[in-house]
Amino acid sequence: MYVKSSCLSDARQVFDELPRRTLSAYNYMISGYTKHGFVDKSFDLVRELCLSNEKPDGYTFSMILKGSTSGNAGSRLPFTGREVHAQILKSNVEGDDVLYTALVDSYVKSGRVEYARRVFDLMLDQNVICSTSMITGYMNQGRLEDAEDVFHKTVEKDVVVYNAMIEGYSKSVETAKKAIHIFIDMQSLNFRPTISTFASIIGACSLLSAFEIGQQIQGQLMKTELFTDIKIGSALIDMYSKCGRTDDARSIFDSMPRKNVYSWTSMIDGYGKNGCPNESLELFDRMISERHTKPNYVTFLGALSACAHAGLVAKGRKIFECMDRVYSMKPRMEHYACMVDLLGRAGSLNQALQFVMQMSERPNSDVWAALLSSCRLHGDVELAKIAANELFKVSGESRPGAYVALSNALADAGKWDSVSQLRELMKARGISKGTGFTWIGTDAGLEAFHVGQSL
Repeated sequence: MYVKSSCLSDARQVFDELPRRTLSAYNYMISGYTKHGFVDKSFDLVRELCLSNEKPDGYTFSMILKGSTSGNAGSRLPFTGREVHAQILKSNVEGDDVLYTALVDSYVKSGRVEYARRVFDLMLDQNVICSTSMITGYMNQGRLEDAEDVFHKTVEKDVVVYNAMIEGYSKSVETAKKAIHIFIDMQSLNFRPTISTFASIIGACSLLSAFEIGQQIQGQLMKTELFTDIKIGSALIDMYSKCGRTDDARSIFDSMPRKNVYSWTSMIDGYGKNGCPNESLELFDRMISERHTKPNYVTFLGALSACAHAGLVAKGRKIFECMDRVYSMKPRMEHYACMVDLLGRAGSLNQALQFVMQMSERPNSDVWAALLSSCRLHGDVELAKIAANELFKVSGESRPGAYVALSNALADAGKWDSVSQLRELMKARGISKGTGFTWIGTDAGLEAFHVGQSL
């Protein structure tokens, strides 16, 4: 009674006063602690149980697994899925759906999808919860065919298993189109989309720049109570911004009854990336002045990027410095790279190089790439060579664009011998740059259109 009413201290008092503590009593307390986030206390009771005359049963082990993967157990876990699995086998505990589901979920969350699949395949009744966990694990590892195999073999599907497929597909531009197809299929089978469904499918529209589909989804949302949800509003702002429709994004932003840091950041970043730096910075200043919402790292990145595009060096420096001074947020590499880009775009290449040299941490490839890009913009070949050489040291063959940027800088300066030498070096190292592409609407749906391809 006390556990169900969340009165854990009273429940513990009754438990401690028991003349003989049964397995059921232990399980009630372990379950109560686990469900309310007190995982350390739950594990202490498990140890006490193991030292008593009682032995853990399947329910006990399922609670241990749930606690180990809850996120409240700290970085040093006393139990892992494999250890618990070994104890289950040693104890001859008869497994049931609850235990197997917890074991599959534990293996998936620890990245051991193969072990999860072995347990999954042993289950006589592969329930939808287990299927969803397996699909999520496969999607996280990019194993789409395995995820699809589990999905198609799941007999009794629910909205959650559809959500797992849609979320997995919506993470990549190559598979985002499939997310839209699954979204349509689930509704044809009378499954009602949830807030997670809509958030994922709006993300797929963002990747595909498919604002027409996004508008249809917005129309569908406006008929539900979900339209005013802050998560949905932020997702729509991000989608419209990435499709270049800042007016639509701002309309959503202004109509939101509540806003959080993601809403503000999506709009600030959207303005900046669509060539509206003044609007971006005006919104950033408003966010700071109202003091209702604290900016995060991405907010600052969007503001710095806007300063770079507007050529506002002094304001950019002020924003960069206030990160640590006012908000105690140590700038990350992407913020340093943005500052280099800001200085470089403004033509202050020597200041940009000095800024890099004075960094407290070793510059990464993004920082050197920003300097290289600015050198090409202003035709400084010698500094471009320095930046490129440092970039090659840091990133090696992982940044083919760096070779292309240096080649273009040399070509702009008329140094064709150096261009030829660099291209020969690229061939020798097997480095090639992939062709660009975009998504376009055709009669057959959304199709990838590559550079040099004819319609």
